[in-house]
Amino acid sequence: MTTPTTTDLTGTYVLDPTHTRLGFVARHAMVTKVRGSFDEFEGKAHLDFEDPTQSSAEITFQIASVSTGQKQRDEHLRTNDFFDAETYPTGQFVSTSVTKDGDDYVLAGDLTLKGITKPVSITWESTGTAKDPFGNTRVGFEGRATINRKDWGIEYNAALETGGVLVSEKITLEFDVSAIKQ
Repeated sequence: MTTPTTTDLTGTYVLDPTHTRLGFVARHAMVTKVRGSFDEFEGKAHLDFEDPTQSSAEITFQIASVSTGQKQRDEHLRTNDFFDAETYPTGQFVSTSVTKDGDDYVLAGDLTLKGITKPVSITWESTGTAKDPFGNTRVGFEGRATINRKDWGIEYNAALETGGVLVSEKITLEFDVSAIKQ
């Protein structure tokens, strides 16, 4: 079997939703972390492995698909206290530039939540390439970014009796991506 070249890998890709996670982490009650994800999304990218600056990506996710593994919390996240899924049913990220930083890639773009669009930079690590059993060329990436949820109008909180707040303002975005070449 031959190793794919950068020319072989360059092209248009779509996210594989069964092998991709669009997640987030928030500190809860100042003592632990709560992890969540959006389970319904679609995304595509043009990846140029010879000139990464020519790459681009776009992801749209359904806000009502938010899942933390706890039904009552998920329902609260869908309300206006957090994402307001009824008024703003989708969130979106659209890249504006890609740069290479050592072995990593930095994908800058615009994240839209609750009708508010702000710039975000996501650092990505390539996790590999493979030809799957069905003949598809796959690429994998892991990405992270830290944002302040208040920048997108997500301001709900509650003071704790012992000091501090119920939900951290700082949110870590986590991405585990498997994409299939078209």
